[in-house]
Amino acid sequence: MLDVLIFAAHPDDAEIGMAGTIAKLAGSGFKVGIIDLTAGEMGTRGNAKLRKKEADSAAKIMNVEVRENLNLPDGKIKLSDEFTKKIIVKIRQYQPKIIFVNYFNDRHPDHIGAAANVKEAFFFSGVKKYITRHKNKIQQMYRPKKLFYFMNAYEFKPSFIFDISETFEVKQKALAAYGSQFYNPKAKSKEPETFISQPAFIKMIEARARVYGFNISKEYGEPFYCEESIELDLKNLLTA
Repeated sequence: MLDVLIFAAHPDDAEIGMAGTIAKLAGSGFKVGIIDLTAGEMGTRGNAKLRKKEADSAAKIMNVEVRENLNLPDGKIKLSDEFTKKIIVKIRQYQPKIIFVNYFNDRHPDHIGAAANVKEAFFFSGVKKYITRHKNKIQQMYRPKKLFYFMNAYEFKPSFIFDISETFEVKQKALAAYGSQFYNPKAKSKEPETFISQPAFIKMIEARARVYGFNISKEYGEPFYCEESIELDLKNLLTA
């Protein structure tokens, strides 16, 4: 069982959007897992085998309990009964209290598709007559408490911001694990430049974290969106 389960369209999406949050939750004793939907095989730089190695390295840096890959076709993540069912199997298997996925309006079409499939899975996982099997056994229905979206390229007005001041360096290390994807001054890659391989992208990630941290009077922050209302416990806020 897990406390938190993150679904990401590609290896490195979770790190871009919420590596600091993952590391902080894991460091606080919560069991956190990541399910990458694809192997990123369509990426301009690197390859699926290398991305797997990088993802495993990043997982260790963030101290996650589980990291798996559903091996769905990269570049073809659209709303699909087949894809949704595979995600439901994982939700019912790990029974997380909350789940996260890429924001539903983003630059990469796979991020949009990931959000659509996870939203459907979030609902139908709690429907008794939706039958799934794991290890040849029928799974019990289960629905997490909340579905949250993390930020990749396109910004949104956050429902809440999580303080990652203590774990921003861990986020930087997790991103650096993806040597094939992000700018590395020590590497002499002959592969084409991409949106995320330029030095400006990593600088943007830091600047964004500083801005959202400033918005909550912290050094660094990561923003999240929820389509539902979120309860604010004033008692905890006033006694913190």
